[in-house]
Amino acid sequence: MAKRQLNRRQNWRIEKIQGERAARAAKRESQALEILEGGDLGPEEFGLVIAHFGVQVEVEAQDGEHRGQTYRCYLRANLPALVTGDKVVWRAGNQGTGVIVAQLPRSTELCRPDSRGLLKPVAANVDLIVIVFAPMPEPHANLIDRYLVAAEHAGIHPLLLLNKADLIDERNGPGLEDLLSVYRGLGYPVLEVSAHQGDGMQQLQQRLDGQVSVFVGQSGVGKSSLVNSLLPEVGTRVGPLSEFSGQGTHTTTTARLFHFPGGGDLIDSPGIREFGLVHVSRDDVEAGFIEFRDLLGTCRFRDCKHDREPGCALLKALEEGRIHPQRMHSYRSILASLPQDEY
Repeated sequence: MAKRQLNRRQNWRIEKIQGERAARAAKRESQALEILEGGDLGPEEFGLVIAHFGVQVEVEAQDGEHRGQTYRCYLRANLPALVTGDKVVWRAGNQGTGVIVAQLPRSTELCRPDSRGLLKPVAANVDLIVIVFAPMPEPHANLIDRYLVAAEHAGIHPLLLLNKADLIDERNGPGLEDLLSVYRGLGYPVLEVSAHQGDGMQQLQQRLDGQVSVFVGQSGVGKSSLVNSLLPEVGTRVGPLSEFSGQGTHTTTTARLFHFPGGGDLIDSPGIREFGLVHVSRDDVEAGFIEFRDLLGTCRFRDCKHDREPGCALLKALEEGRIHPQRMHSYRSILASLPQDEY
């Protein structure tokens, strides 16, 4: 059944109600913050944002007498929006509450557009993007390449992870091996694991130790199962594959940071899994294809579109087998999906 379209007045009324609710919530938070700051606050300490709940965040103390404890913290009005992974300066209040007084600089950030198309961060200070795919649902090189471009643009190292390796058989095996060989040939790290059977999980854990990591990938590839295997005490809810579509369903609703016993952290959130490329330019996309880097700027024409132009260095490399046809297809597909002013 098609969705019923709302008219302009109905949309206006919904936005008005949502705005009134947001204003009431902001007023309550402001009053609570005034009460906190009017009382006795502890000294300034360093903290880590481990979860985000609307206008409040959960902060884990990183030093001082509260080290390792968590607090629900309010934000001072002059602070920007914080996300899971942010490092902050905060002061403890009473009954497990606190006030964040400063945000420390981010080393990296992952962003995605909100409902209005405006770019907003969804995670900060990430070291490693784990791009998860599986034999089922069938992996698509174009989606993997999009994540790789986004990782390169954000300055974050990628790891390609084939989960559900126990489902590889003579029917899908050759295609998967062809897919993986392209990325191995480019120098990207590739791991094959089975969260269900435990194969390769120790090697994966070693890659994650000491890093702040996020898992990305389409629904149904087993991201929640991986979290359950790596952090069994977390108990992340696992969603089954839809029998109708063959696609999985997202099961995590709140961005949260988990600690690995051997060191390192994992941030999990649907918003992170779906971060996209609407904020990148044509130049960013080209830079994200690492095999293009030595070729860019060497075409006959400075404004070469790498389509049909004579003297194109990329087309020559494609003919000579130095660029894989699938990667060139992904490059063109990504460019076609960019907003027209970025193309």
